[in-house]
Amino acid sequence: MLYWANIGVEWLQGLSTDDTIEVVPLGGLGEFGMNIMAIRYRGSIVVVDVGMMFPRDDLLGVDLVVPEFTYLLEHRQEVKAVVLTHGHEDHIGALPYLLRELSIPIYGTPLTLGFARGRLAEHGLLQKAQLNRIGSRQTLEVGSMHLEFLSVTHSIADSLGIAITTPLGTIIHTGDFKFDQTPPDQKPTDYARFTHFAEQGVLALFSDSTNSERPGYTPSESNVRKHLDQIFHTSKGKIIVTCFASSIHRIQIVLELARESGRRVVTVGRSMKDNIGIARELGYLTLPEGVLADAREASRTPNDKLVLLCTGSQGEPLAALTKLALGKHKEFTVAEGDAVIISARSIPGNERRISHLINHFCYRGAAVYDESRWGVHVSGHGSQEELKLMINLTRPRFFVPVHGEFRQLFHHAVLAHETGIPRERILLAETGDIIALTPEKAEIRGKAPVGRRLIDEGGLAELDELVVRDRQHLSEEGVLMAVVAINKSTGRVEGLPEIVSRGHMQEDGGAKILAEAREVVLKTLRECSNEERSDSLVLTELIRTDLKRFMRKRTATHPMIVPVILEI
Repeated sequence: MLYWANIGVEWLQGLSTDDTIEVVPLGGLGEFGMNIMAIRYRGSIVVVDVGMMFPRDDLLGVDLVVPEFTYLLEHRQEVKAVVLTHGHEDHIGALPYLLRELSIPIYGTPLTLGFARGRLAEHGLLQKAQLNRIGSRQTLEVGSMHLEFLSVTHSIADSLGIAITTPLGTIIHTGDFKFDQTPPDQKPTDYARFTHFAEQGVLALFSDSTNSERPGYTPSESNVRKHLDQIFHTSKGKIIVTCFASSIHRIQIVLELARESGRRVVTVGRSMKDNIGIARELGYLTLPEGVLADAREASRTPNDKLVLLCTGSQGEPLAALTKLALGKHKEFTVAEGDAVIISARSIPGNERRISHLINHFCYRGAAVYDESRWGVHVSGHGSQEELKLMINLTRPRFFVPVHGEFRQLFHHAVLAHETGIPRERILLAETGDIIALTPEKAEIRGKAPVGRRLIDEGGLAELDELVVRDRQHLSEEGVLMAVVAINKSTGRVEGLPEIVSRGHMQEDGGAKILAEAREVVLKTLRECSNEERSDSLVLTELIRTDLKRFMRKRTATHPMIVPVILEI
């Protein structure tokens, strides 16, 4: 394979020996989500994406995790722009937290900015945000860096890769991508521009590694339609579809199939309603006339003419889909003959929750369709043959896999070597590594300060690490434990709940408050069905939510709430 054919000796001799491009991943390498990368050259920094990730179950009381911005704050005078590759939360979700610290221009496609706008409005930052629209093949000058945006296909419309050209050469960041030959919006990946940069010479390729362990090619988004179509035309009851609220292509398919099968669609979940409104306003979503219905109209619609389009595909305990599964939704129920379509992938760490969800739907007699057997979801990320195709299209001198846990980065490095890139030109980096690039060398030259900030969206805590959060709770407001014994086979509560407080209340009045807290837990248990009581994940979240609300109202304190469910 030919690499870097267009670099002449005379051009290389004209460069300063200490002239380097610094690429610093501040998240997203060695983990799924929280994608953010800083690219620094000659006193200017471009930030690519500002993503968040959802917490693991063991991060008690944490709603989301955002990156630590110390590196950017230390170089605040150099940070000139934030460029967003697409509108998924793992690429834009931490934007409000960065804008609290820095005032910098934001660049993104119309749909990406539309979703970001909603996030910023929630945090009261929309008025101060400098939002700038960009599009495929448009360019942007940032200091000595020339950026060009390249159209790529992904599971969300308006996705981009970025080519960043400097006097040292061009680096390409693919963003999240796959090579979909029949995308729903008929906007395929811009092969011509990727090839153009290859002909000019690509110094380094930073490429999405999410599906590096999957052989072959990722199916087209259009493949999902035929599988959904079959379910829509054979189901005798209501159809419940859950997908990511940002999956506008998937939502369009559901709306069209509903029209073709004579069904009405009700959106369930605020983010689903909001994103449909944004996409419709910007022209990315077409609503067939008369398809959308509100809850009042739905109550008069026969089950075999009804579709519920829901959020909660990851089994979030308090989401609409979970309430439906447990029979706790205020407006809708699930019955035998209904169909539940989980049209989304399981984010690593959420498999157990989703498995519980499926069990509850099956208990109610609903047919459940997920990606494991029914083809109702396809990934938005390229599989092995597509990853190799991207390498062959761009022919980079150096290669750095990004986006994924270390095993995905490792397998992507193996694929790169198979395409002909020598091992010494492949760099396996991790979050925080300072990657120094010159035409002759790619190496790690140190470590930037990185970390995680754990966010309680109720505004009670925003801390760097779980241990810090725990210590603060224990030292300032203590911990409140609720121990409940549940008979797993019957769902009955065995004995009274035990409430234990440590480092929280003074002895005077403490006993009375603990007694009241016990009554809160008893009330929660009484209002739960046997099914909810037998599901420890759901019961834990319900008890935590009710006790948190009680303590805030009763004592104006915010102790760490730790429900302990003993299954006997």
